[in-house]
Amino acid sequence: MKFAAFETATEWCSAALWLDGELHAAQARAGHRHGELLLPMLESLLARARLKAAELDAVAFGAGPGAFTGLRIACGVAQGLAFARGLPVCGVSTLEAMAEECGAPRVVACLDARMGEVYYSALERRGARWHEVVSAQCVAPSLAPRPPGEGWVGCGNGFAAYGDFGLAAVYPEIHPGAAAVARLAAPRLAAGEGVDAAQAAPVYLRDKVARTTEERRKR
Repeated sequence: MKFAAFETATEWCSAALWLDGELHAAQARAGHRHGELLLPMLESLLARARLKAAELDAVAFGAGPGAFTGLRIACGVAQGLAFARGLPVCGVSTLEAMAEECGAPRVVACLDARMGEVYYSALERRGARWHEVVSAQCVAPSLAPRPPGEGWVGCGNGFAAYGDFGLAAVYPEIHPGAAAVARLAAPRLAAGEGVDAAQAAPVYLRDKVARTTEERRKR
């Protein structure tokens, strides 16, 4: 199977190609330039692999949670490629992609959601898949539920913003990437779990983009 993967949920922009188990990826710290960088990244990867977009079998993307605009960009690009060719699409949790990047068997993934909140989940590796021990949620750091048991490792910029949450080891520099999205999507696409492009959608967890003027005044 040959498919492209995208991840733009954070300040990082990345694209990847999965070519029958061989993985190629590119990433850059994008700021707000995800829309400008993403397609050229894909085009460069395709050129190096001597492959055309028409030869892809599927598309995967980081579905969120994360930055609203970034999530729409990854989803929109994935849908655009898939619509034109009738390809299946696989959305992958941003927090799960972070756990995959971390590599530890028990991971607390935590992204700074701004407005005094974090996107948060605890995931445990069981066999070939990750399972949520604490479901993905948008929550104030002080209210984030601690996972049961020992051996949990934290990753994500939420720890840089709000501390270590009492965990023994945290890696705030770890961020979701398209390579992790591709690794997670590969068995799902092979199992026929992809959906029609029209059904692909970001996972926001929170509807508000910013505080109101009144809310900012009260702080």
